Amino acid sequence: MDESGGEGIRDRISSRGEGALGDLAQLLVDNPWMNQALQVAFGARERASQAGASAIRNLNLPTSNDVERLARRLRAVSERLETVEDTLDRLTREVAELRRERDSSRPGASSQG
Repeated sequence: MDESGGEGIRDRISSRGEGALGDLAQLLVDNPWMNQALQVAFGARERASQAGASAIRNLNLPTSNDVERLARRLRAVSERLETVEDTLDRLTREVAELRRERDSSRPGASSQG
């Protein structure tokens, strides 16, 4: 058997397998019992997640949502602090420049030292 014949058989088998999986998936999606089972499973997962978060809160430990919210607030405070620092740096430069201008415009400023 040559190489191209092997690839053709492989492609046909792969195509049939994909078709069979597609048919099976469609049957499962169309099955009302399967839909109900999935809804029950997702509901149980949500309830378990809520119970876990409640237990963590009862232990006075932060949940992952609490930690994420705190991280967002810290980033916001950090950005605001950076803005304040930049403004303070600018004001410091402006005050220094005004002092230099004041000192240079005084009579006899060059003799003071």
